[in-house]
Amino acid sequence: MDTTLPPARGRLSKYSPYLIVLLLLLVAAWYFTRPAPPRVQLVTVGRGMVEATVSNTRAGTVKACHRAKLSAPSGGQIAHLLVKKGERVKAGQVLLELWDNDLQAQSRLAQEQLTTAQSQSRQACLQADLAEKEASRARQLQSRGFISNEALDQRNSAARVAHAGCEAAHSQIAQSKSRIAAAHAGLDRMVLKAPFDGIVADISGELGEYATPSPPGILTIPAIDLIDDSCMYVSAPIDEVDAAKLQVGQVSRITLDAIKGRSFNGKVRRIAPYVLDLEKQARTVEVEVEFDQPAASDNLLVGYSADVEIIYETRQNVLRIPTSTLLEGDRVLRYGDKGVLEERIITTGLSNWEKVEVLSGLTEGDRVVSSLDRDGVEAGASVQPEVAPSAGK
Repeated sequence: MDTTLPPARGRLSKYSPYLIVLLLLLVAAWYFTRPAPPRVQLVTVGRGMVEATVSNTRAGTVKACHRAKLSAPSGGQIAHLLVKKGERVKAGQVLLELWDNDLQAQSRLAQEQLTTAQSQSRQACLQADLAEKEASRARQLQSRGFISNEALDQRNSAARVAHAGCEAAHSQIAQSKSRIAAAHAGLDRMVLKAPFDGIVADISGELGEYATPSPPGILTIPAIDLIDDSCMYVSAPIDEVDAAKLQVGQVSRITLDAIKGRSFNGKVRRIAPYVLDLEKQARTVEVEVEFDQPAASDNLLVGYSADVEIIYETRQNVLRIPTSTLLEGDRVLRYGDKGVLEERIITTGLSNWEKVEVLSGLTEGDRVVSSLDRDGVEAGASVQPEVAPSAGK
């Protein structure tokens, strides 16, 4: 019997080991060069606090509770400039004095006139006392018949005239005191005093220059800009749709562009009773948030740009996830048991920039994707997890 294989089968048997090796090499090449599953950051759904907040639509500004742009009540040449920029002053402290030699002379003249009036008053009143005594003696003499009624009348009239002269002298004293008060009032108008404790922010005059007061309706440069930096607040615009949620006294957080990585506690101190509508911009309500006793080391400066976050509702121990894990349409990508992402639609409650309350759609301990911006991260994809913090912390 002939056992020789056909030529085709013989060749196949001869090359099959090579084909098997080639197939294994191709499989190995695919295995080692296949794209790795995308790595994702996962957050464990947990419980904690969620705050509902309102933020400003545009940057706010740090302002001082008391700030005065001061000018002397009268115009004149600056004779004494008693403070410097950046100097701290007390209420009532003299900041500058204008040239007032003429008013000083008028004050001295009024004082001398008072001295003269007082001397004349003493003289007139002494004469009135003497005339009254003579009239009294004349009445005694007339009762005994030693002098006539006509002589008595003369003594009484002289006493009344002298008494009137004493009263007129007293009136001259009052007039002299009024002239002194007027002179002092004029001198006071030449002196600029601090109305409150604060720091001199700016000075717009030098010795010898002429200082001009600020009449009503006419804008002039103030001589001294005084700031009370012991009390500061942020004035910020809030969108009108959020205005109804605000109340005076609500707790707030303040962040400053100039002081990175830190927030300051504050409270709403004022809500404007009207809505601003400027040049077709979004309608806003101006809100003032006061700092809670900032320390001197905080180095807060008036004019800093600031943002406020006003807390109008808080819920404790609720199921929550980071806001960054939420997709449009209240969707999240949940990490499945086999490493495959699945899409979940959730019902949300309170939310802010950091946390979202979950009312339904997830349970405590579920893991959701927080790195949504990475390639290949979508529902149905197999992924490799990275370590990430729990949402409950």
